[in-house]
Amino acid sequence: MSSVLDYEPAGELKIGQVGIANLRIRSLDVERLAAEMKDRVQRAPNLFSRAAVVLDFGGLAQMPDTDTARALIDGLRSAGVLPVALAYGTTETERLAEALQLPLLAKFRAQYERADAPATSPAESAPVARKVDTAPAPAASREDAHGPGLVHLPLVRSGQQVYADNRDLTVITGVGAGAEVISDGSVHIYGPLRGRALAGARGNEQARIFCREFHAELVAIAGHYKVLEEIPADLRGRPVQVWLQDGQIHLAALDAA
Repeated sequence: MSSVLDYEPAGELKIGQVGIANLRIRSLDVERLAAEMKDRVQRAPNLFSRAAVVLDFGGLAQMPDTDTARALIDGLRSAGVLPVALAYGTTETERLAEALQLPLLAKFRAQYERADAPATSPAESAPVARKVDTAPAPAASREDAHGPGLVHLPLVRSGQQVYADNRDLTVITGVGAGAEVISDGSVHIYGPLRGRALAGARGNEQARIFCREFHAELVAIAGHYKVLEEIPADLRGRPVQVWLQDGQIHLAALDAA
């Protein structure tokens, strides 16, 4: 009898695109930070409960020691979110990641930096900013960044992500719940928006979001965001535009008289 060899792998590894929030640490006050994150989880449990976050210590004047960083991670876990990596910044960050046994994700730092902006200290910075990292993982195929706006015809289904690099994005059919559309410019949706829409992904604060039927789980411009629980009920199901002004997200019905 000949034995049958099993060549089926025990695990299948694929590299995909995953939306992970970036938490820019402005203060090492663990109790205060945990309370802020717990409040966010309570206000938007479907979005933030057990959410994966990347910790970015680039807003601090000095890198925390290992014990402080562990206390911070424990505090965030008690608040209901799960730190999964550090944002790469310096060799100190790399050493801290090794001590914490966490991976480093290099792309998360860039969205906060300005070439002409000096590093800020915790005393000069506001409390933890309501920011999300909007830089997606590199797509398997990407259109010419210098071409016209990207037009996406099919429905963007749950788990899918569409990214318009350095241009506007127009979605003809709609964005389903659990789906995500991202643009470095503005986002135009000629159908229902039930998932997430992020405009101005590389910091363009003039970008806007327009949709014909608003049910969004989250909208963000230049990293500033609002979730469904924070949006007035009278805007749901209506044509809506979203813009950023003085660091605050604003929404208005397009069909208002």
